[in-house]
Amino acid sequence: MVPDLVVTWDSKKVLVTGAGGFIGSHLVERLVELGSSVRALIHYNSSGSWGWLDQSRIKHEVEVIPGDVRDRDTLDRALSGVDTVFHLAALIAIPYSYDAPLSYIRTNVEGTLNVLQSAIRNNVRLAVHTSTSEVYGTARCIPISEDHPLQGQSPYSASKIGADKIAESVHLSFGLPVITVRPFNTYGPRQSARAVIPTIITQTLADEPIRLGNLEPTRDLNYVEDTVEGFIKAAECIKAAGQVINLGSGSEISIKELTALILKLMKKDLPIVSEGERVRPEGSEVERLCADNEKARTLLGWAPRFTLEDGLTRTIEWISENKEKFRSGVYVV
Repeated sequence: MVPDLVVTWDSKKVLVTGAGGFIGSHLVERLVELGSSVRALIHYNSSGSWGWLDQSRIKHEVEVIPGDVRDRDTLDRALSGVDTVFHLAALIAIPYSYDAPLSYIRTNVEGTLNVLQSAIRNNVRLAVHTSTSEVYGTARCIPISEDHPLQGQSPYSASKIGADKIAESVHLSFGLPVITVRPFNTYGPRQSARAVIPTIITQTLADEPIRLGNLEPTRDLNYVEDTVEGFIKAAECIKAAGQVINLGSGSEISIKELTALILKLMKKDLPIVSEGERVRPEGSEVERLCADNEKARTLLGWAPRFTLEDGLTRTIEWISENKEKFRSGVYVV
């Protein structure tokens, strides 16, 4: 099914929050390719770093604004004259959310409210809000559809549930068209070592034992270019305003099976070790994730293009060429 379109991207003014991050930087590049005039909000830092945009081929084609989604004045400047905002800025590391839960509330919940209120003040046409499959908690039924109950099994997931409900309330109460896209586990070039796939690959490259947490949970893995295309197609669909839309493959793989697959692709034979330090608290571990992507297929005309093996091969190649960006063997929270 081909969705109804509401925009062409040529010359449209677009803001991406979290633009220096893993998914955000890929989204910025794709929007530039489509002809958009892109404004990138990156988290202010004293070194002047633009995150992954520093190394992007299109860094001179975007307007970069350093700031913070917790600051309303910065957001009003960033959203002035903008047609569409893609809101990706968030604190996302689950282990760190156990140590600093209030920072997750302030960035993820209050930050989302600030972005959407500024979008209203600036007459932005559309906001695309980023959720996460972690809001579902351990699956009660498989595959997980958008009406699956929400469960805050970590401070991170609780903060994202709060952000999702803020987005829902702003749409229903104030009429701002908001689409919530809910990516399942995205991976690919530029992902940080706090995530499981870079952790496995970097340890394999170092010929070290593969040290992980719980090996039994399953995840629905999606290559970053597929996730980005889901964001784009959501923003193009006239019927998607007010909707929550899963972006997932509909397949699941355990962490143990994933590790074995990566070792096979890299032609290595290394021991796999579960370390207590890396295991989440028992009630906090999400045991199973697998998306029902029927809504994305029928409403957006979106489906993943990359197989897991293809995406992993590309990711292995990129990390192999950028080993200096990772500290192998260090547990990154």
